[in-house]
Amino acid sequence: MLEVKKGSAGKRGNNVRSDCFIEIELTKSKGIKSSLQSKVNSMYGQDINDMIIMMCDFFEIKHAEILVEDNGALPFTLAARFETAYKKLRPDDIREFLPSMNKNNYYLTKKDRMRRSRLYLPGNEPKFYTNAGLHKPDGIILDLEDSVSPTEKDSARYLVRNALCSVDFYGAERMVRINQLPTGLNDLKFVIPHNVHVILIPKCESAITVKDVEEEINIIKAMNNISAEIYLMPIIESALGVVKSYEIASASDKVCALAVGLEDYTADLGVERTNEGKESFYARSSVVNSAKAAGVQAIDTVFSDVDDMEGLRASVLEAKALGFEGKGCIHPRQIKVVHDALAPSEREIEKAKKIVLAFNEAEKNGLSVVALGSKMIDAPVVKRAQHTIKLAILTNLLDKNWNK
Repeated sequence: MLEVKKGSAGKRGNNVRSDCFIEIELTKSKGIKSSLQSKVNSMYGQDINDMIIMMCDFFEIKHAEILVEDNGALPFTLAARFETAYKKLRPDDIREFLPSMNKNNYYLTKKDRMRRSRLYLPGNEPKFYTNAGLHKPDGIILDLEDSVSPTEKDSARYLVRNALCSVDFYGAERMVRINQLPTGLNDLKFVIPHNVHVILIPKCESAITVKDVEEEINIIKAMNNISAEIYLMPIIESALGVVKSYEIASASDKVCALAVGLEDYTADLGVERTNEGKESFYARSSVVNSAKAAGVQAIDTVFSDVDDMEGLRASVLEAKALGFEGKGCIHPRQIKVVHDALAPSEREIEKAKKIVLAFNEAEKNGLSVVALGSKMIDAPVVKRAQHTIKLAILTNLLDKNWNK
């Protein structure tokens, strides 16, 4: 087999922003020769060159010609592109050039955390990363699956890994959608060590898939001395997945939510997806029922028309009526619409306040039965009322000290 002497990674061209193209050609002599093309050369050229030399030292590259075409890439992107190009030349080198973890990224999550919105970011597009958290989604998904072409999977893994270390997502839950198994198991070693909160499992069709992912996560956690909980969100995207949705939702206590993806589901049925959603009503209802039966959240699919805000709002209200607690977003402008549509109404808030006050009073008096007027209130109703209060406070419809 001929030895590969040239490797490249990244994007090039006039329309590229916040990214770079790096090409490394190994040579037999003459040391490191670096050529930099950058619009910000006068301000950051020396920093970029210093990083290239630092990475050459790290990977013990003694002789090479290196081309860098920079279009505003941040250091974590430059490092990811360099490492990807180098690993094409030396795929057996297991060393990782890891950015320092941003101090703002040391936070945990909870199984029952609010997941009203989750914003998908293509795994190989760093231009979307740095401002994503400013739009205040409940979760940010760094996507290694459908948004990444097969030839760019390796590049995306290094980029997503570095983003988990470097990018401040302003408190959003840190999620990664891996590829379908078995490829997705390889994705895990790039993300589990870097404080990922939730792993999304695409096109899930059995409990075995969930358990395989959980087992691999546990192995990586043990190797890296990680104690933080990492949760799972299987995505139901096929007819078989719908049939087995309860089995999937209850496969592990690490499953925090069950999501539905309708693009692949309708393709599996051989029908066209419509905004009315008659063709997917059975699937969505089944996923909600399975999630609730398993005691986890139900999360609705994305709304693909980013210009139709009224259509999005109608879709979210329908999802809420079916029992979904969240919606996928593919553009930041969708987040506020989703949050507003999922917010409780004034009538819902007033009813919830009465139930919660009655529950608190009964608890204070040591009573096992909660009564509101002549009606007995059971535990699921109280839990739903508490959730409504939590949503109302989160959306600034109710003061957090409302019951003082």
